[in-house]
Formats: sequence, C-alpha cells, structure tokens
Amino acid sequence: MTHNLNGKIALVTGGSRGIGRHISATLADSGATVIVNYATNQEAAQQSVDFILSTGGKALLVKGDVTDEESVKHLVKQSEEKVGESIGILINNATGPQPELSIEESTWDDYLDQLNFFVKAPLLLTKAILPGMKKKNEGRIINIGSEVIQMGNPNFSNYVTAKSSQIGMTRSWASELGPFGITVNLINPGFIPVERHEGIDTSEYKKGVPLCKMGEPRDIGNAVVFLASNEAKFITGQCLSVNGGNTFGI
Repeated sequence: MTHNLNGKIALVTGGSRGIGRHISATLADSGATVIVNYATNQEAAQQSVDFILSTGGKALLVKGDVTDEESVKHLVKQSEEKVGESIGILINNATGPQPELSIEESTWDDYLDQLNFFVKAPLLLTKAILPGMKKKNEGRIINIGSEVIQMGNPNFSNYVTAKSSQIGMTRSWASELGPFGITVNLINPGFIPVERHEGIDTSEYKKGVPLCKMGEPRDIGNAVVFLASNEAKFITGQCLSVNGGNTFGI
C-alpha cells in the first residue's frame, strides 16, 4: 500500500542530516511538501532539499532555533507563508549534543540541555502549529524518541530521562487533541547508523536484534509516513518501537 500525502504540508525539525533527512525524503516521496528545518548548517539542509527536488519531490528550507520561542513562531509563520498553507504534519526530530556522563559527572544543566530539545522544543512547535490544525480539525504530530527509554543505558541518564518524558507528553497531548482530529504518536528508533556513526562497530548491537540486522534510516521514514497517513487516522497516543525487535512494549 502506498500512503498518499499529496497536498499535506510537513515540517521536519532537524531535517538537514541523519534520520531527519531520510524522514524528509520519505515524506516527500509520499507526496507531502516538506519544510526542512535547520538551526545552523544551511549547506546540509540545502543538500536535503536538493535531493528531494532531484527526485521529483517538493521541499524548502527554513532556518530556526526550535528551543527558542520567538524563533519558533517566526519559522512557523515563515513556513506557512512560503507554502501558502498551514502545517498539517509536525515531526519533532531535532536533537543536540548527546554527552555520555556518569551520575557524578552530571549537572542539572546537562539534564536541561536534553529537555530543551525533547520537551521544550516540541511544546513550542506544537503551540505554534495548533491554530491551523484546529481550524482544519485534523493534524498529525509525531515525536521521535529512542529505544533507550526501555533499555535504560548507563552513563546516559540525562538523555534517557528527557526521551522518557516524551512518553507521558505524547499520551497527554493525544487525549487533549483527539477531539480536534489531531493524532499524536511517538516513534522509538533503535540504533540506526547514519553519517555521524561512520566507523562505529555495530556487530555487538546486531547480535541482540531478533531480526539479526541493523535498521536503515528509511525504516524510520516509513513508520513516520504511515502514522502521518489517513490509514493511521484511528491511531493516537501510541509508542512504536522501530528496532527489529530489540525491545518489546513500554
């Protein structure tokens, strides 16, 4: 089944590289007009846009710091002015540095750094796009989490804690926004090698995956497209692990 997103406007935060780039490309392949958001690396973001355009898709880039309220308001306003339509699909994917720290090494600011990307940014963005979604009585909000919320990786509690917060946030938003036809779901990717993982040995991780292989960025993109599609209109408040069975349930 091909999921048809023709006529839909999708904003992908952190779409300039990694999984975000592949999510953007997969959404475009399904017919959506994709707004590729970036904070600093315009060259990488333009590469994402150029790739989509080269394959016949529709995309544009918009700069904005998703952790800053005024910047978020501006990027959403600018995006909707450029496409002449309100945003109907929001993919909260942007992330920052992910330092591995022991409890003794961690400070509250280390936790706040992660919460800024995984809780504050989705809140600011959702507030900014909600008027358009509520007016149409439909919308898709998809948060990108991580399998670490089930694995509880050691020396990574700042990141794990912030990602775990997305579970409750997703479920609460789903309950609140359901009456407006807006679905909210969370995708938890496994270890999906992208450009920043070049040279990393994946053999040990792969041994624990029931499907006995590593996932590909496109696997996450396909899950996003499904949840953004009309076929998923009766799915909300759910946490979907896309990791070859490396974890089960929440």
